Amino acid sequence: MERKHAFRAASALAGIALAFGLGIAVGQRTPPTANQGVKISPPTALDLTEEIDGVSGRQLRLRVVTIEPGGAVAVHSHNGRPAVAYVVQGVLTEHRDGSETIDHYEGQSIIEGKDTTHWAENKGNTPVVVVAVDVFKP
Repeated sequence: MERKHAFRAASALAGIALAFGLGIAVGQRTPPTANQGVKISPPTALDLTEEIDGVSGRQLRLRVVTIEPGGAVAVHSHNGRPAVAYVVQGVLTEHRDGSETIDHYEGQSIIEGKDTTHWAENKGNTPVVVVAVDVFKP
């Protein structure tokens, strides 16, 4: 009799674990490979060749990125392109490789170093506006 109860309990636990795992997998979104609903301003750039030794051919670049509701910035890497960003409006949901999802709110800054591979989306009802500055090699 005890074996029967133990088997039922183990089966029930396995079923709950399976349902939980499927729920997580179904709720995850595949990283986009192309921007969707994203508008990027023309960059303001400064050639760093004459400004700092050792950065010949690189630019310091500033852009304003607007992500419409439901829009997403495609998965990309910052290897060789360090950046900082500032959320001017809305909530940016960021998905970094090897890390949990992070919501960045209006007034928060984001650091994107050489080990950063990520994508971002706007899950809200209003546009997300981010000022992004990076060191870029055209």
